[in-house]
Amino acid sequence: MNIWLIAAMSVNGKIAQDRDQNSLDWTSKEDTAFFVQKTKEAKTVVMGQKTFETIGRPLKGRRLIVLTPEETLKEKNMDEDENGTRLEFVNAPPTELVNRLKSEGVETLVIGGGSFVYSSFLRERLVTDVFLTIEPIIFGSGIPLAEMFGDVELELVETTMLNTQTICLHYRVK
Repeated sequence: MNIWLIAAMSVNGKIAQDRDQNSLDWTSKEDTAFFVQKTKEAKTVVMGQKTFETIGRPLKGRRLIVLTPEETLKEKNMDEDENGTRLEFVNAPPTELVNRLKSEGVETLVIGGGSFVYSSFLRERLVTDVFLTIEPIIFGSGIPLAEMFGDVELELVETTMLNTQTICLHYRVK
């Protein structure tokens, strides 16, 4: 299974200034288009509850799995609609979730944030590719991409200018 970590970050490696900040507040429209394109290609996205709350809705045409310890949110699960939109709230460790998705035939999974979820998937060595959009901003403080995991060696696959100021780096995990 391909597991793609996709993130937008500041030049100094922050994915947000605080936990309530929506990335649409500071990222380019080209980054948003890139995220939509890659997640539609993958068809299945996992993110944490806080990241989901900043978005506030399911991702149209994709299966969105929200990792949360809150069992009551399972009542908000949404079966797939005519557009292929599906929403699931799950309380499972990353390896368990990946094994379940593999058994369901999922070929590509996008890890869409936030820092805790990125860290968890990196810690369990599940990520196969990393797509980092670097936006032209430096936050004086903020939330790191990930932390508390072992080193991960990467190989640069491609660099893409999304606009005159924003670059996307695609790395493959060695």
